[in-house]
Amino acid sequence: MKVCFQTADSAIVEADASPGDRLLNVAQRAGMPLEGTCEGQMACATCHVIVSPEHFPKLPAASEDEEDMLDLAPDAARTSRLSCQIVLTAALDGLFVRIP
Repeated sequence: MKVCFQTADSAIVEADASPGDRLLNVAQRAGMPLEGTCEGQMACATCHVIVSPEHFPKLPAASEDEEDMLDLAPDAARTSRLSCQIVLTAALDGLFVRIP
């Protein structure tokens, strides 16, 4: 499956992924500037991405803890998520996210 990242300077980077991968891990393998400082424990927002409106409804709802962390994320938007909390499924093939 494919995932597309748009960097802050508008470059588009396509990455290969498999169902069950966490989006943060896919991004890091592709060289994207997502830190994931807390290693997926939802104690930071350094893996914040903005999911395309087309794909956002295909994601499970964010937990209350994730929503709390997103409140602290710079440039958060209505479709913001923490990439460490997105587990890829076949339905997310072609997922497009922007890195703020």
